[in-house]
Amino acid sequence: MAEGKKRLLTGLQSSGTLHIGNYFGALKPFVDLYGDYESFLMVADYHALTSLKDPKLVQECIYNSVKDYLAAGVDPEKAVIFKQSDISEHTELAWIFDCLVTVPFLELGHAYKDKVAKGLEANAGLFTYPMLMAADILLYDTVIVPVGEDQRQHIEYAREAAAKFNSAYGQTFIEPKEHIVKAVGTIPGTDGKKMSKSYGNTVPLFGTRDEIAKAVMSIVTDSSGDRPENVYAMHKLLKTDEELAPLYEANKGSYKALKEALIEDLDTLLTPMREKRNSITDDDVKAVLKTGAAKAKAVASAKMEDVRKKVGVTL
Repeated sequence: MAEGKKRLLTGLQSSGTLHIGNYFGALKPFVDLYGDYESFLMVADYHALTSLKDPKLVQECIYNSVKDYLAAGVDPEKAVIFKQSDISEHTELAWIFDCLVTVPFLELGHAYKDKVAKGLEANAGLFTYPMLMAADILLYDTVIVPVGEDQRQHIEYAREAAAKFNSAYGQTFIEPKEHIVKAVGTIPGTDGKKMSKSYGNTVPLFGTRDEIAKAVMSIVTDSSGDRPENVYAMHKLLKTDEELAPLYEANKGSYKALKEALIEDLDTLLTPMREKRNSITDDDVKAVLKTGAAKAKAVASAKMEDVRKKVGVTL
């Protein structure tokens, strides 16, 4: 671990086009924090396999994820950007954790129950997802994990996995802390529910102005009041209450004008990132991941060497 710096890790599942919920819930907190830590940014491509079965799309999503990270402001010289599947220790440690926790414990997972309720196939990977996520975090002696409010339980699972291993085999893993931006929490979608690709209620992070406008204009509004709360909830991601008050006071009941103002503010934020992203090539991505894999592998392999000795498989 770098002298004087604690470790931070976060990642996004590479299963599709990012939206502003991903940005405000995970990417922006990482960009704001990562310079103060020894930081790891993971493309969670194995996690994506719980729902993504198209190999070409899997590869496309990996490229896209790294381009997204770089365009959002992450400097690969200041963070280790790597692909989960390049580090075999992740799945190896996840198996060990699977052998420490119970089925009833995993059945408590909110994310698993929620996805199954929505009709997603209840495959074993989805069921044991929290233990792979725990391995992702604990391999690197991670202290802080920037996540959205909906991911809080996964960090609790990671702490539980660490505690069970430490109890069985001796002190080995740090119990991590989640970092949730209180002003953001759960990012609202165009229908007022949590923004999610599965709900079809997203605003694309790197979409064109027209795509952003189309999404914003589809935001469901509450016609019973002077202020469209769903529009305001999204606008608060960009400006303070004090900055927004005059705009919303001057446009009471004028939902179209307020949506147009939101479009302008989103486009002002997203245009520079969109332009930067368009300049990043696939070869740039490969170079970043190759460098990141070497750095992540050095840390993960050292940790697993200790783990193997402690569980007794090293002769």
